[in-house]
Amino acid sequence: MRFLIPLIIGSIIFLFIELYAFQALKTITKNKWIQWVWIFIAISIYAYLFYVLFTTPRTAGQTKGFQMAVGFLLTFLIPKAVILLMMFGEDIFRGASKLISLMGTSETQPMVGRREFVSKLALGIAAIPFVSFLYGVVKGRYNYKVLKYKLTFDDLPEAFNGFTITQISDIHSGSFTNKEKIEYGVNMINEQQSDLILFTGDIVNNKAEEMNDWIDVFKVLKAPYGKYSVLGNHDYGDYVKWNSPEDKRNNFQAVKDIHPKIGFDLLLNENRYIEKDGQRIALVGVENWGKGFNQAGDLEKASQGLSNEDFKILMTHDPSHWEYEVKLDKKHYHLSLSGHTHGLQMGIEIPGFFKWSPSQYAYKQWAGVYNEFGRFINVNRGFGYHAFPGRVGIWPEITVIELEKGSKMA
Repeated sequence: MRFLIPLIIGSIIFLFIELYAFQALKTITKNKWIQWVWIFIAISIYAYLFYVLFTTPRTAGQTKGFQMAVGFLLTFLIPKAVILLMMFGEDIFRGASKLISLMGTSETQPMVGRREFVSKLALGIAAIPFVSFLYGVVKGRYNYKVLKYKLTFDDLPEAFNGFTITQISDIHSGSFTNKEKIEYGVNMINEQQSDLILFTGDIVNNKAEEMNDWIDVFKVLKAPYGKYSVLGNHDYGDYVKWNSPEDKRNNFQAVKDIHPKIGFDLLLNENRYIEKDGQRIALVGVENWGKGFNQAGDLEKASQGLSNEDFKILMTHDPSHWEYEVKLDKKHYHLSLSGHTHGLQMGIEIPGFFKWSPSQYAYKQWAGVYNEFGRFINVNRGFGYHAFPGRVGIWPEITVIELEKGSKMA
């Protein structure tokens, strides 16, 4: 019942968008077949979405059926929203012109053909997001990108100068459908030949069983100095209605048991030393801590036994942890690695020039490397995908970070 009001409001908004988009179509074509096909597709998309919502209301956001419904909806709705903006703007202009004419302050300008021109222009521009989202669902979610950074620290132990770390995050195995593509992405990780592989959480959407078909795929990952991991907010099973608290606890334990099965050392508010040539750096792993999310992470507990002088790399799933607790902590965490945001899986990026996503309005650090007070955080855009079964402009990421000894960056 609590979803009824949002559902009604959403339906009114969708109807408003659909009516405007359909008017644009009618302006440029009188072909009834085209119009009826347009209507049939729209009704089918909404019918499927509502069917999924009402048949699996508690776990809809976690199912492949819901992800497909969202994919269809966004692929068709966002282009129609573009049409709405242009057509509504034209209506405002036309209404203003008519009002001025009625007031007798100006002669009415000829408008013959302008509505058709604006409709054609709107449909043409709307084709850009339509094609982009279509590509994002079909190809974009597997368009893995390797992003490389070299980060400089003046207090890095000499033995670790040139040490490389591959970070992956947000596998979300419950969303996977194409084993060949996932194997391709895993092979790309191994091809980096990094010294260390770190995974920063969300191995499943909710249930441990989602990883059953993918254990053999991910256990082939190799790194000479080991593979380490932490948990993300989805690993706790908080978004599923369980039959009993015991079922939830058993699932959580099963999720934790996945990590050693694929060769990862899961850090649960713990730390490890990585040693090389008689020198060492500290690897710290906290459970999930997020603003507005599960806050099982305990930074103090995870750092027990470490000194302020130790060079520290922190694995924490949610970047809001860095913003609210980590970056000013007296223990000085040199490098933090996070994920979680996915970059919302949609946006615009021109490497080195421009980066935008709606995700930035929710997270100050949402994708890439940030530096404050001489401390770094990298927010990985995620290996997998969730809720929306695609990626548009924000591609799945494999991060490679090289540590360099030298002067601190400004």
